[in-house]
Amino acid sequence: MTEEQPSYKLIYFNARGRAEHIRYIFAMVGIDYVDERVPKERWPELKKSMPYGMLPVLEIDGKPIAQSNAVARYLARKHGLAGKDEWESMLCDVLVDTLGDLKQVLFQYRTEEDPFKKEEKKARLLKETIPFYLNKFEQTIANNGGYAVGTTTTWADFVFAVALENFEQIFGPASLENYPALRGLKQRVHEIPAIVEWLGKRPQTEF
Repeated sequence: MTEEQPSYKLIYFNARGRAEHIRYIFAMVGIDYVDERVPKERWPELKKSMPYGMLPVLEIDGKPIAQSNAVARYLARKHGLAGKDEWESMLCDVLVDTLGDLKQVLFQYRTEEDPFKKEEKKARLLKETIPFYLNKFEQTIANNGGYAVGTTTTWADFVFAVALENFEQIFGPASLENYPALRGLKQRVHEIPAIVEWLGKRPQTEF
């Protein structure tokens, strides 16, 4: 580790969740970091010391920084994964934020406890919400030759690869059949040697 390299500690639960795209960035650029996975029973105590009482948090030289996408964006800009210019950097943000809207709806479905309401939500998701978003993403990625933005790998690709892996887990491997460009993006990211290495050693978790 060079002298200029800050020390990083990524604090999250033992899950992929909202921290995995940050771990992909670290893997891609070959940065050493502490991958601290907080056991659920320790969280109530630790919560008080986190900037906004939420995880993930990245400590940069001991300074805690909250908000996973702010962290990812900072690391991506620093290490050439935010597109070739400000325009592409903005397009990364647009896609990541729009995907965030969809993830919020999926989260509401996954956490719905009323079985009847859950079925209703699932039907609406599969019929309307998911196709609306995925068709738009599919078109964008197809137009970019398999990349989220531009013609090079960006942090937006990592956000999508992680989300699509979870999506297939929730809705089954056939759920991306109508979206070849999205499936291709996930496959391409998961064939990058540095990411392959990370996938081979990361802890097995449900999400």
